[in-house]
Amino acid sequence: MKKQITIELKPEQIFDDKLIKTIAARNCRIRESEITCIDYIKRSLDSRRSKPRFVLVLDVFINEPLPLREKNYIRYKTVTNDKRVIIIGAGPAGYFAALELLEFGIKPIIFERGKDVRARRIDLREIMQNGTVNSNSNYSFGEGGAGAYSDGKLYTRSNKRGNIKKVLQILVEHGAAPDILIDAHPHIGSNKLPKIISNIRETIIKHGGEVHFNSLVTDFIIKKDKVTGVIVNNSDEYSGNAVLLASGHSARDIFSLLHKKDIFIESKPFAVGLRIEHFQKLINDIQYGKRHSEELPPASYNLTAQVGDRGVFSFCMCPGGLIVPSVTAPRELVVNGMSMSGRNSIFANSGIVTTVNERDFVKFKSSGPLAGMKYQEYLEQKFYTGDSENPLKAPAQRLIDFIENKNSSSLNVSSYIPGLISAELNRMFPKKIAECLQTGLRSFGFKMKGFLTLDSNVIGLESRTSSPVRITRHKDSLAHIGIQNLFPCGEGAGYAGGIVSSAVDGQNSAKAVAEQIF
Repeated sequence: MKKQITIELKPEQIFDDKLIKTIAARNCRIRESEITCIDYIKRSLDSRRSKPRFVLVLDVFINEPLPLREKNYIRYKTVTNDKRVIIIGAGPAGYFAALELLEFGIKPIIFERGKDVRARRIDLREIMQNGTVNSNSNYSFGEGGAGAYSDGKLYTRSNKRGNIKKVLQILVEHGAAPDILIDAHPHIGSNKLPKIISNIRETIIKHGGEVHFNSLVTDFIIKKDKVTGVIVNNSDEYSGNAVLLASGHSARDIFSLLHKKDIFIESKPFAVGLRIEHFQKLINDIQYGKRHSEELPPASYNLTAQVGDRGVFSFCMCPGGLIVPSVTAPRELVVNGMSMSGRNSIFANSGIVTTVNERDFVKFKSSGPLAGMKYQEYLEQKFYTGDSENPLKAPAQRLIDFIENKNSSSLNVSSYIPGLISAELNRMFPKKIAECLQTGLRSFGFKMKGFLTLDSNVIGLESRTSSPVRITRHKDSLAHIGIQNLFPCGEGAGYAGGIVSSAVDGQNSAKAVAEQIF
């Protein structure tokens, strides 16, 4: 017999297996000796009460054999050149699409503009220390995509879009901690993701797939409204039965190429704003209360406000994290957040952003579906400081000064390695955007007492929240609406947001390819 129960534990009890077994037996009204196995189904932290508790959902197996455990959840086939699908991009959408194709016996051939996940580190160091940007290898481009070195959060609300459990299981089979299977807000960390990503690549290659780095797709081969292949690095031609486009939300050259070739795309809303940085201890004290803040993991928050017809919300909150420059081209400035697996930085940071749409893109209307992209690019160039010490020093302001339209005579310490420059961010944004962010922040101050403090910086610009372009596809077939055998997917196509939702979208697109092309 199997019985599912829910129990609550104090923080110090969470890893006490003997105690958990005793409580499980008591709840099931049986002797401990009758329990043959306990499966952990879900683990979450309830910090809303005066005494925070961990909540565990358990499957208790009573007087029956242990459940059969398969070592490998997924079975991949060794593939040949008979069936070939070209995948553009080695991020989560591209890699999980490749794994899905292997299950169908279809060969994935992946072209990644950047370097492998470990070689990327050299270019990231150059960005951080010297402000030197490699346009094809940075925090957004390279093996693993934008998620590889920007935190590794696995939480998603896309529960109805696909098999999230399968995505998490694949990550575990390639080296992630099994805890991600049960945590309500699973997280891997940017220090551990690279090994997992390289293990996934090894699985793809081991079963006959191909992964090509430093391979920028510069053109599509299209015959009679059907894509038959791609041109790589302006010279090398590759053919395939289909092309799966998973190039990421920052691939402006791909968006421009699609538009140039009259392949239908649309401008779409996204969000822009700031990255706010507090001391993690303050966030712990606010969320847990000072009595319990030392006992619990670094606290996070999720804040929303409605300001007129615009939403203001926290984005990619990174407890115990760092702020990094996510630029993809010289003379632009954009920041993002990340956390290591231990989330042990003294800082907490989060994007605070507001939605932008066609009304904001009016000056770029002549760019058609690229108007949002041009607006995004314009803001990032406006926030570029070009400082002689490090050109990627970021404009920043004390939080209260930003809200009150005051110049900051000094700034707080920050995790942002290139450094900060005091600037009036309230004047750098378009007036409506600045006022919306200010009003939203005031609202957040009412929701989290102590959130509004002079000890916090706001840093600009946060603008890579999602793709400014949608590569439009059929709802059911997932194929592009105008070009046969072209399957746009992931964040870059405008159909996902984050590691897991991108991975799921990649899997769904691969299934669509297998069912419709072969």
